[in-house]
Amino acid sequence: MSRTKLFATNSFVSALQQMILLLYAFIVPRILITVYGSEINGLVVSLTQFVQYFLLVEAGISGASIYALYKPLAENNIIKRNAILSAAHKFYFKSGYIFILLVVLLALIYPFILKQSSLNYWQITLIVLALGVNGVMDFFTLAKYRVLLTADQRAYVISFAQIVYYTISTVIVFISAKLSFNIVLLECLLIISVFVRSFILWKYTNSHYKELNYKEKPDDESLKERWNVFYLQILGSAQNALPIILATIYVSLKEVSVFSVYNLVIAGIGGILSVFISGLAASFGDVIARGQNKTLQKANQEFEQSYYMLITIVYSVTLLLILPFVKLYTKGVSDINYILPLFAFMITLNGFLYNLKTPQGMLVISAGLYRQTRWQTTTQALIAFLGGIIGGYFWGLYGIIGGLILSNIYRDIDLYFFIPKHVTKLHHKYTLKHLLPAFIIFTCAIFIFFISNIIINSVLSWILWGCILTFIFIIITIFLNLCFDKQNMKNIFKRIYNLLKKKI
Repeated sequence: MSRTKLFATNSFVSALQQMILLLYAFIVPRILITVYGSEINGLVVSLTQFVQYFLLVEAGISGASIYALYKPLAENNIIKRNAILSAAHKFYFKSGYIFILLVVLLALIYPFILKQSSLNYWQITLIVLALGVNGVMDFFTLAKYRVLLTADQRAYVISFAQIVYYTISTVIVFISAKLSFNIVLLECLLIISVFVRSFILWKYTNSHYKELNYKEKPDDESLKERWNVFYLQILGSAQNALPIILATIYVSLKEVSVFSVYNLVIAGIGGILSVFISGLAASFGDVIARGQNKTLQKANQEFEQSYYMLITIVYSVTLLLILPFVKLYTKGVSDINYILPLFAFMITLNGFLYNLKTPQGMLVISAGLYRQTRWQTTTQALIAFLGGIIGGYFWGLYGIIGGLILSNIYRDIDLYFFIPKHVTKLHHKYTLKHLLPAFIIFTCAIFIFFISNIIINSVLSWILWGCILTFIFIIITIFLNLCFDKQNMKNIFKRIYNLLKKKI
């Protein structure tokens, strides 16, 4: 398949995955809050983030392996490909044993660091071990398949496996809650979906890559960038796991539950946005590996402006509808106040700033510039950690998010100058022309958020408001972007037209 067709396929299946994920993300926490209480929901969220944080022991193997595979896949060099996969397989096993050790230690220690819990020591320990199975399967089975499929621009297979995983998990949670199963038993039953997902990827990979051999002599040198990739993974973990970890330390589990509900929206938005970049890192990596500089510049400008238009629309609408959503979602829940306007603004702003750097951050991965960006990445992680620790101590959840906002502002500015100089060789003005409309429109949305009071009393009304606001922001966004970069907008429309024409 061509790059465009692969992108379309990856995007379609990824979109379906995100729809299922959104249903899962909305249904499961709601069940946990209403059936088991905010404390149990906060406990599960907290433990999940701790386990996710332990995945850092992967130490950049995935990113380094994917980058190393671009060239041999482009050249159809099977021996080189297998040697890289063999090296990745070896390192994943070593990291897997470290991960198991960390999960066991968490299971033994975590019950002692909780401020309060209705569960006893052994119940919490079993929940930790059950959650850890997901990571264990990732290291010992799933990871090596995911690396190959991602590098070969076949992310749609991974998305399909995830669809099955979330579907089975949702059914298990729903039935377990209906039958009043203990939360410990529920978490143990969820292991079934993990095994099914791993089986699907194993079956597909072994069926479609006949000459696959993980026993080839490992090419360890090809993964020399893994420690530099590790820096980027620290950043990702800081963005995702740090808020929950710090909230667990500084505030109650009920407040962790409050954060999780707002983060549910932002994570859902992030999932939707990921549809539009699914497989693109591998596609740009293929272009870079072939030395097609003109193609890179043109494609990057089109993607950059398209993506900024997308996040402008999405986060502007999100800002105006996040509080009405939380009110509807937590209706009937009275054990803690979930309606926090300032926090809603801060967490939406953080999501917007985080996604501003996506086009540039993707090119860092595509070009394999891990070592060249390690100090910038470390600086961002330090800002997030120190800002979150200090802010969390004085202002709780608000301070934690404040630290993340500062770290994203720094990284946005850094990548704005770094990528044109080291990758695209384009002038900064091209990116600035795409950024200015985004800032103008989102600033207007902020102003409306603080002066308006949208009254929404039903899901249908919320959906109607969402459609109206989305339409308005689409029109405004397209108009402003035509004013700032008309030629690039024409190129974007032409690419979309050609894609649709082929589909028809």
